Amino acid sequence: MTSCNHHEIILLPEQTDRLQCRHCHLTIKADELSGDYCPECYEIHGEKRNDFEKITAKAIATARYRCEKCGIMINSE
Repeated sequence: MTSCNHHEIILLPEQTDRLQCRHCHLTIKADELSGDYCPECYEIHGEKRNDFEKITAKAIATARYRCEKCGIMINSE
């Protein structure tokens, strides 16, 4: 158990939909792709793979916070 009182918390941004490579499992936002292929597969294997699975963000009506001191994630209810 931590002795932190969680006085230094920050509100985390809402999660957005992402793409996950079916080969290396890299998870990335669609607008972060420099091309239409996985940058990880290209860097490691030299192959331009564009086989992605869409990962949708959960529609949760709660806010997420992180304590800056200890790093714990806190969900409001």
